[in-house]
Order: sequence, then C-alpha cells, then structure tokens
Amino acid sequence: MMEETPKTSPKFISNASLDRRKLVKRWMEIYGCPAPRHSQSKLLIAALDWHHQMRIRTEESSGNVDSMIRGLRKRTATQKPKATAPPGTRLLREWQGKTHHITVVNDGFEYEGKIYKSLTAIARLITGTAWSGPLFFGLRS
Repeated sequence: MMEETPKTSPKFISNASLDRRKLVKRWMEIYGCPAPRHSQSKLLIAALDWHHQMRIRTEESSGNVDSMIRGLRKRTATQKPKATAPPGTRLLREWQGKTHHITVVNDGFEYEGKIYKSLTAIARLITGTAWSGPLFFGLRS
C-alpha cells in the first residue's frame, strides 16, 4: 500500500493550472504582500504549492509545526566531512614566502605544535582572513 503524501492527498490542489494573474492574486491572499515582480510562474506555483502542502501537513499533525521542522532537520542533516587525507599525511603550503607544514592526525590537524579541528582554522590563522581550508591547502579545486 502506497503511503499518502501531500501531493497525492485528495486535499492537495496544485496551482499549476492558474495563469500568472491568478497566481499573483493568490500570492497576495496567502502571503499578504505582492508577488516578486519579475518572478516566473514556475516559482510562484512552486511556492504556493509548498505553502499549501505545509498547511495540509500541519493540519494532519495537529498543528505541531515545531516537531515537523525538527524532523526535517534530522532527515536532512549531513555528517561533517572527514579529512580527505589519512593520518600521517603532511600538507605543505607556501604563503607570503613562508612554507607552512601541517600533519594530518587522528583528531584533526597539527600545525606548529597545536592540534586544530579544521584546516579552515589553520588557513585563517596563516592568512588572517576567511579561507576554505581544503581549498587553501589544495585538497579541493
């Protein structure tokens, strides 16, 4: 048996059949402000359909929006990327005439006798500005 989703629910009525004028009118009714002036109908349809689906979902879950949002966050959370180099790998980067040596260790990266959790922290320390650590050390292009 197929699980019923908001799109397959008999309550769901897509806005895809409406012309732009009706979409703009419906936008004003729902969001209480004018639709973005140069937005395409596809965007208006997607936003209005999303709003409609969320209303259906909150009605089905007794209006408990907070728990629904927490569930979405859990399902869409990503794991922190791991170091792309195995422990023991040495990274070298020349910056403003000085060569910087970093060693990959089990719990992060060693630089000048200290352990850092991320290459980004080391890149920021070296340059004084915000850098992507993997990019700075040539692990990503």
